Amino acid sequence: MKKIWLLALALITALALAACGNANADSEGKTVKVKIGVNGADGAQWPILKEKAAKEGIEIKLVEFADYTLPNNALAQGDIDLNAFQTIAFFSQYVKESGNDLVPLGSTVFAPMGIYSEKIKDISELKKGDKVAIPDDPSNQARALVLLESAGLITLSDDFGLFDDPTKIKENPLGLEIIPMTAQQTPRVLPDVAVSVINNGVAGQAGFSPAEDSIFKEDETDERILPYANIIAVSAKDQDNETYQRIIELYQEDDIAEAIDEDTNGGSVLIQLSEEQLEKTFEDLKK
Repeated sequence: MKKIWLLALALITALALAACGNANADSEGKTVKVKIGVNGADGAQWPILKEKAAKEGIEIKLVEFADYTLPNNALAQGDIDLNAFQTIAFFSQYVKESGNDLVPLGSTVFAPMGIYSEKIKDISELKKGDKVAIPDDPSNQARALVLLESAGLITLSDDFGLFDDPTKIKENPLGLEIIPMTAQQTPRVLPDVAVSVINNGVAGQAGFSPAEDSIFKEDETDERILPYANIIAVSAKDQDNETYQRIIELYQEDDIAEAIDEDTNGGSVLIQLSEEQLEKTFEDLKK
């Protein structure tokens, strides 16, 4: 009788331990499956995240999309549970225009825009009348101008917005000639300009790294970069889902930060924004 009691006790303990180690499993002990929409699934962080989540009873499946609008539509329609591919600025514009009830759940990475040059090694070496190339698409153009202001080169008007242009420059002490152009051209004109503002993706395609090759770049601690932080988005009805929130927590850990840094050669960094920062930035951008 004593042996039977001991065996029963051991079985109960084993089951309890299994349940603790699989906290996100459903009531039948099955793994919870979560579909995350992405635009390119080759980042080094994803295998690490999937492995960590699996240990907690969460099976992550990455669903790849080739177009930037499709992951949000899929999320709104319930075809995926989360998506991770976009900045808060892009996301807020989508929500504003579509009316779909989606919200940011957590932050992921920040890919800083940088200033590059083949002619000078420090931003202070710019001279009167020098030429400065910037991207001409509305979002990147405004972002480039904010970066030039952060570098102390220009002053923007107090009402400068997320999609404004060089007409909103209030002061330009050096009389810099600011030349908007297609983003893909900004690396190619380096021989012809003093400096060129190049966004992260285009810089990477051209073989540059903001961490190593830029002479000035965005600072992730500057609140003005918040619209350009990347996020994981969710349907508003699911924002309190404990499994989804746990995925955010796992993403924000040091091993993910190290993988992103190594994978991008310092070109992107893990960015940790509070719930309040995410909500305020999102709501401000929707106005």
